[in-house]
Amino acid sequence: MRTLFFLLEKEFRQILRNKQILRTLLIAPLIQLILLPLAADFSVKNISIAVVDNDHTSTSQKLINKITASGNFKLTGYPASYKQALDMVEQDKADLAIEIPSNFERDLVRENADKVHVAINAIEGTKANLGGAYLGIILNNFNADIRTQWQPPIVTMKEPPQISVASSNWYNPFMNYHLYMVPAILVTLVTAMAAMQSAFNIVQEKENGTIEQINVSPIKKHIFIIGKLVPFLVLGIVIFTLGLVAGWLFYGIVPVGNLLVLYASLIVYLFSMLGLGLLISTYCGTQQQAMSLSFFFINIFNMMSGVFSSVDSMPQWAQNIVITFPPSHFIKIMRMVVLKGSGFNDISGHLLAMAIIGLVLNVWAVLNYKKTV
Repeated sequence: MRTLFFLLEKEFRQILRNKQILRTLLIAPLIQLILLPLAADFSVKNISIAVVDNDHTSTSQKLINKITASGNFKLTGYPASYKQALDMVEQDKADLAIEIPSNFERDLVRENADKVHVAINAIEGTKANLGGAYLGIILNNFNADIRTQWQPPIVTMKEPPQISVASSNWYNPFMNYHLYMVPAILVTLVTAMAAMQSAFNIVQEKENGTIEQINVSPIKKHIFIIGKLVPFLVLGIVIFTLGLVAGWLFYGIVPVGNLLVLYASLIVYLFSMLGLGLLISTYCGTQQQAMSLSFFFINIFNMMSGVFSSVDSMPQWAQNIVITFPPSHFIKIMRMVVLKGSGFNDISGHLLAMAIIGLVLNVWAVLNYKKTV
């Protein structure tokens, strides 16, 4: 224990001595946490639409007004033909093009049916899917309004039975996308710090030549690894705390669940990610190699761990791989605790998975660290 105490003192002094790196580790994640949720907003608004009105009646104008009044669409022009509307889509001047046929009102009155043509720019898949869905809902509502307005009243002795449906949003009543993104982005920032800085630490000892002095000392391998892990564990907790405070100050996000659950999960998560960083450092001889390998894993984690897209929508083989990623489990824990108020019973499976992954990585790092004594 005495050896571990002196080793920890040496590591903390080494970290605190470098003011520039310390400021970068503390300030950079806060700036990213403040800015990234503003950009990572998948709620689609201001979809550009071009309308070709070949009917020019009050009914067609009502349909156009209903589309523009929804708040999701922005009318960019009234082209004279459907071909001109498609040209606007091809030139990225419009995301959607809709053509209202001639005799639109007359066919609705005489035949109770008519068709409108819609073209959607599907290069940006998310915007295309949501834009098409929004427009479909508006057309269905317009269709229901027309039927109600033109259908002759039915005189009956008593009101026919009806089923009324009222929907409510659980956990995020106002569909605030920041509540979904901020917890996940905070996980990615802690991930980058834990994996990269712990990987750089041992490699820096190699480049400075001080690793040779440690190798010939009577320090056990596991004591050396623990001494390298604990300071960044503390630093990760500090960054996580600052992130929670920033989320509260800038986005008004207050975790519904118990903070004890969050911090207990954080310690298990840092245990696994610091193990990955230490393992990377045992295979690398320079900081450049450690940086490249760390970026390789961090990019995969960010793209596949459910930060921006749901893991459930991935192919089964990809889901099987993602199960081995500690960030995927901690992101789910963060969202469950922050939004739903989940407790230890609800997240026990994710905690166990992170603990097993962390144990494997840290044991691997200890065994792989080549020490002469």
